[in-house]
Amino acid sequence: MTAYINSLDTGHTPFLEKLEQEAKAAHVPIIRREMQSFLKVFLAVQKPKQILEVGTAVGFSAILMAEYGVPEARITTIENYEKRFQVAEENFRRSGYEDRITFLKGDAAEVMKTLERPFDLIFMDAAKGQYIHFLPEVLRLLRDGGVLISDNVLQDGDVIESRFAVERRNRTIHKRMREYLYTLKHHPNLLTSIIPLGDGITVSVKQEMPQKKVRQEQEV
Repeated sequence: MTAYINSLDTGHTPFLEKLEQEAKAAHVPIIRREMQSFLKVFLAVQKPKQILEVGTAVGFSAILMAEYGVPEARITTIENYEKRFQVAEENFRRSGYEDRITFLKGDAAEVMKTLERPFDLIFMDAAKGQYIHFLPEVLRLLRDGGVLISDNVLQDGDVIESRFAVERRNRTIHKRMREYLYTLKHHPNLLTSIIPLGDGITVSVKQEMPQKKVRQEQEV
């Protein structure tokens, strides 16, 4: 089914097509075709102007969001893997969008603490076992009504399995991703849908905490 759906895709700009092929040849993971299509539609509908990406890799997603977002959109993207810094910077320069993309280097958990601007969209596509640890800062930076999109949350189906059915080396990620999904679905400030698109995504809208809940927390 996925192959058929992807066969209908009309593709991207020549530069993005080339960048996708370069990433695949270098075995660098980038968002799947169906996720690319989803993001393009989301950007057209929501028109976010301030975007934060957690997990740059070689810059493909950031450039895609610059290409298909509104002209005034500004993207801040964070990467912790030093070997990808130079490649991402060069790709931003080649794309012609380096004036709209701010590239921050380092541990996202620490880098996000230095940010203050409220974001309309936060796109999470970093180390999957760290999603739950990034969430407090993500929620601080996401404006009310803003959207958090998290990619690769179903872990090729492993997340639905018992932890004993998962390879021992993957059990920590399995546990943390389950905790992340539960938190997204039960958080009082979030309305979340888990969507079996690609390797699974979540779309979460940040809502204002009800005044009754706020008063209860203040009284505790």
